[in-house]
Amino acid sequence: MMQQKISVGLLGFGMAGRVFHAPIVSAIGGLRLSKIKANRPESIALAKQLYPDTTVVSDTSPVLEDPEIELVIVATTNATHFELAKAALQAGKHVVVEKPFTVTSKEANELIELARAERKLLTVYQNRRWDSDFKTVTKLLENEMLGRLVEYEAHFDRFRPIPAHNTWKEENQPGTGILYDLGSHLIDQALVLFGTPREVYADLRTQRSCGQIIDSFDLSLYYANGFKAILKAGMLVRQPGPRFLLSGDQGSFVKYGLDVQEAALKAGLAPTAPNWGEEPEEIWGRLDTEVHGQRIVGKIQSEAGDYRGFYENVRDSILGIAELDVKAVQARNTIRIIELAMQSNEKKRRFPFE
Repeated sequence: MMQQKISVGLLGFGMAGRVFHAPIVSAIGGLRLSKIKANRPESIALAKQLYPDTTVVSDTSPVLEDPEIELVIVATTNATHFELAKAALQAGKHVVVEKPFTVTSKEANELIELARAERKLLTVYQNRRWDSDFKTVTKLLENEMLGRLVEYEAHFDRFRPIPAHNTWKEENQPGTGILYDLGSHLIDQALVLFGTPREVYADLRTQRSCGQIIDSFDLSLYYANGFKAILKAGMLVRQPGPRFLLSGDQGSFVKYGLDVQEAALKAGLAPTAPNWGEEPEEIWGRLDTEVHGQRIVGKIQSEAGDYRGFYENVRDSILGIAELDVKAVQARNTIRIIELAMQSNEKKRRFPFE
């Protein structure tokens, strides 16, 4: 007998809900996208067009009050994540929160305690753990292909010299700016690889003359034995440098180009498309190292990326057959580092992670 699918409610059908959540959930066996909450008339019309078997509502209550819905996805504006996730947990739902988890670590801690009290799953959509390039970096480090790593540098750069109009992401309000947006990904990836740092230092800037938000950051995480992770992002980078640059005492790895899944999803492709998440050879990373006395120089085929891995893990965690990959405590640590980065920028000094 086929097991009944887990019913899912999606709050928000902006870019996050439309591009990164609805298509992935719809491609996962065992999940059913039951309701979508959308605000704008054009979003409502598009949701109905793309998902004709899903009920589209314009208010949160029909999602939270539906007894059949087990999992709620919060894909709304950053400043609303806390209140909506809290309401969903109080309604007895498992919850996925779009990154950034919350605006403050205090809010994150409150949600973590509430989820524990309600005995509900709480996780954050750190989908970039399932990027092709990050999976490749992870495999290289697991196999110690660079020897002892001494420096890790990751970039997430864009060229958007003119801030977009009529979007909350370009407004000076809690939780906006590139540190919360792209920084959430870079910080999470560093914490997965290396754990929490000893100290944090950051230089945050608004480089666009007409900008209202932080649109450039240079963040350093300091670890034991002199190791440093450098995380950078900016909106005025017309010719991007390496996405990843890793240096060890036996060799280096350099990788250009972004994971291909976002572009594919924006183009309307489904994760069930052939060769999903496979990078073209022209953006494979280059390795120059020595292993057991043997020099190795050349391109390294990228691992295939697949954002379905996140929701497959959520499904299996709800069913009790897997441990949750993206733990809320990890996402809280990401927010804490963002807070420390802002303090570091203000005081112009390193801050211990605590």
